[in-house]
Parts: sequence; C-alpha cells; structure tokens
Amino acid sequence: MDPLEIARWQFGITTVYHFLMVPLTIGLGLVVATLQSCWLKTKNPAYLRLTKFWGKLFLINFVMGVATGIVQEFQFGMAWSEYSRFVGDVFGAPLAMEALLAFFVESTFLGLWIFGWDRLPKLAHLATIWMATLASIVSAYFILVANSWMQHPVGVEMIQGRPVMTDAWAVFTNNTAMITFVHTIFGALAVAGGFLFGIAWFHLYRRRRDGIDTVNAAKRVVPGAQAGRGAGRDKTDYLVWWKSLRFGGWLALVAFLGVAFSGHAQAQLMIQQQPLKMASAEAACHDGTAFSVFSFGNLGGDKVTCENVTTVLELPGLLSFLAHDNFTTPVAGVNTLIPQYQEQYGTHLPDKEIYGDRAGQEIDYQPVMGVTYWGFRLMITFGGLGALAAAVGLWVTRKGTVPNSKWLSRLAVLSILAPFGANVAGWIFTEMGRQPFVVAPNPDPSGVDGVFMYTAAAVSPGVTAGEMIFSLVTLTSVYAVLAVIEVRYLVRYIRAGVPGAMPELDPHDGDDGDDGHDSDGKGDKGGKDSGRDDVLAFAY
Repeated sequence: MDPLEIARWQFGITTVYHFLMVPLTIGLGLVVATLQSCWLKTKNPAYLRLTKFWGKLFLINFVMGVATGIVQEFQFGMAWSEYSRFVGDVFGAPLAMEALLAFFVESTFLGLWIFGWDRLPKLAHLATIWMATLASIVSAYFILVANSWMQHPVGVEMIQGRPVMTDAWAVFTNNTAMITFVHTIFGALAVAGGFLFGIAWFHLYRRRRDGIDTVNAAKRVVPGAQAGRGAGRDKTDYLVWWKSLRFGGWLALVAFLGVAFSGHAQAQLMIQQQPLKMASAEAACHDGTAFSVFSFGNLGGDKVTCENVTTVLELPGLLSFLAHDNFTTPVAGVNTLIPQYQEQYGTHLPDKEIYGDRAGQEIDYQPVMGVTYWGFRLMITFGGLGALAAAVGLWVTRKGTVPNSKWLSRLAVLSILAPFGANVAGWIFTEMGRQPFVVAPNPDPSGVDGVFMYTAAAVSPGVTAGEMIFSLVTLTSVYAVLAVIEVRYLVRYIRAGVPGAMPELDPHDGDDGDDGHDSDGKGDKGGKDSGRDDVLAFAY
C-alpha cells in the first residue's frame, strides 16, 4: 500500500471530525455572547437561563474541538514533513498568530468567563465571553489564511526551491482568504441556528406532550407550569425555548443567505484560480454555459475524455452566470483545461528523490470527479434543507408553540444535521478539488512561477505503510471514542434542559436523562446556595 494514500485518509478523517466542532464553536460562541448581552441590558431572567444552557453546550463542544485540533499539528511533522518544509516560511506567521494570540486569548478569557460568574463585575464578565468569541473568529481567520494560500499562493518569492514570504500584507489579505472567511462564518452561524432551532423544538414539544403548554380556541399557545418542579418547567422555561426557536430559525435563514451570496463570489474566484476544480464539480467535460443539475455514469473513470459521463438535466446559462455574471460567456471544460495544465506544469512527476517510487509517473490533473461533483451538490442540498426546515418551522410556530406531533419533532431534531452536512461536504469538495496539488499554482500571469507542490511530494519520505496504517487506526479509534463521549454529554444535558446548567432551578430529578441531581431531591450541587458557590455548576 502507498503511504501517501494512507496519509491522505488519515488527515482527511481527523480534519473532517475536527471541522464538525469548529463551526458549532464559532456559531454558539456568538449566540451565547449575544444572549448574555441581552440579559445584561434587559435583566430578563429568561436570557440568563438561555446564556447558561447554551453556554454549557458551547463549553462541551469547545473542549472536544481543542482535543481534536491538537492532533492536526502533530500530523504536519509525522506524515507531512516535506509539505511542512515547503510551506513553513509562509505558514509560520499565520499559525503562530493563531496559537500565540487567538487561541491563548480565547482560552484565557473563556476561563475568566467560566470562573467569573458573580465574581467579576457584570460588564467585565460579559466582555470575557465576547473576547473569547472574537478570538475564536480571529483564530479561524488565521487558519483560513494558511489554507487559502494553499489554494492561491501570493506574496512570496522562490528562494532555493522554497517559497519565502516577501509581502505579508498580500498573504493576509489574499482575496481567497477574504471570501472564504466570510463563507465560513456564515456557515458557522447556519450550524448554530439549526442547533438552536432543533433543540428548542424538542423541548417545546415535550412541554406540549406533558400538557404543560396548551392552545386555546384561536390556536395560540397558553404557557403553563409543572407543579413540583420549581422553576425548572415554569412559564420562563417556555420563554427560553420559544426565544431559542425563533432566534435559531431566523439566524439559520439569514446565515443561509450569507452562505449563498458568499458562495457565489467564492465560485467565481474558484473558476479563475482553480478552473479544473469547478469543471469537475460540474462534470463539465466540454466548454459551455449550462449548469449540470444531475449527471450519472462513471464520474471517476476516463477523466480526460469524460466518455462515461451522461448529463440528464441541466440549466442553460446558469454556469456562465455563476462564473461571469452573464448567461452567454462559455466556461472552459475538462477536455480544454487538462492539455493546458500539461503544457504548463508537465505530464510526469519529476525524477527527483523526494518522489521515491512515484518519480516519473504520469500526472492526473483532474480531481476525482465523483467527489467534487457530489460534494458540491451535497453542500448546496444540505444547506438548502437546513434553511427550508427553518422557514417552515418559523411559519408553523408563528402562534407561539410547536405542533403536538412526535414525527414533526423528530424531523426538527434531524434538521440539526443538515448544516453540519453542508459544512463537511463543502470542506471535502474544497480540499479534494485541489488535487493533485497540495499547494495549487497561481494562474495569474503576475504570480510567482513555480509556487506549487504536488501532493505526491508532500508526504514524509521516511514513513512506511505499516506506520501510517497503525496511526490511522489508532487516531480513528480515539476519535470514535471521543465522538461517543461528546454525543453522550450533549444528549444528556440537552435532555436535562436548563436545570442541567442551573441545578438550583429544579429541586427534583428530571424526567428524562441525568441532570446531575441525587435521588434525595436535593441535588448533588446542594441547592440554590451551593449552585452559586460552585462556579463550574453549569460546566459539568
């Protein structure tokens, strides 16, 4: 087995898993900071409960994101040392700023936020969550600067075969990074919006199912309270979930519009900078203007002539609109682009020691069409499904609560997965579409010649297939365990509701799930006073 392929699988699995945490952390951080701001301004206790509940889920996800992200750094040295040497002079600045500035600021202020309840002045405490959230956004920006340089290298000079940064401003304001950053932030907000919407629907449905909330003759909600449950399921509890559902639904819709418009701009850049990626995403074998809605066949077969691809449904002019904002300018297809790549970059891997047994092999410049084609469509489909669920949900719940339907509740909860699916599909499409380059060439005539790197040259030359298989199995197993742990804790505290984050609200056990209380009814946090003393009561 080729260590290169195993290394790619390893990095792909760990990166995709880590990327599940990233958008939720960014999106939920902004939500929690906004909710705490609303509480400080209005003094409405519902906003305090909202802050504590969603803050607890945010912390669980943040911890798992840190644990899974650290592995990414190790892989650069273990499996991709040649890649690290090539990009090191460029990546040093953004990655150092991400770690030394953004991540440490994020962790420090998040710690102050956790321990600062009732210890810091309220305004100072609010500032800590905003600083932590903004630091996570800045952290994402620095990471995207590094990744975008791989997609579109700028601001460097080739010295002794390695790119050296000569224009930091060009690197940090790379147009690819700018639009990717906007697209990623809107994607994170879509994830957070869907997360709020689905979980809030679940709790409102439980209140309907248990007879706490009813509807009158005008089909409008009549909030109630469950006797014997303290403040855990009172009318303020209703407001918590109602506000969460409406806020999440509108956030998901606005985020989808942001994703759509920024995605359009990103696609136009992609056609300029990596035309083969976009041509493969469309299964566009020949020059044309039509957008393929559905094609079938052996999309990974004869990639040069595309003889095995059949387009079933296409929209005339739409591809040209995506690329050029008009409906008539043709977009280059695979069969036109591949000869151009071969003429400019060669037809075979150079006969250099770094390539090992792969030296002299013919270069296949077309990305795997099946992955790029379906990745692009799944990204759009999942994003659209998330927005559709939010739009329908906002309309159905306009009179104050959700229908008393178990199946609709299940569909609402499942809709949480749609934005996650869109983010993952988009990431896979972006990274797989760059192949066979790990650093794609800059086609701009003003760009620096020779700033590109084949993926075949990036893998560590000393690693064996056995070592890579061992690390792949080990890391995948560890990540699987972490996935079980995270899902278990998220489900546990989601089912516990607000008392899971504020145990002083409910002196009794929850009906569903372990919310951290003892069977004596006093709770393992010892009631209201103890709940205030234990600064981590809402964090574990």
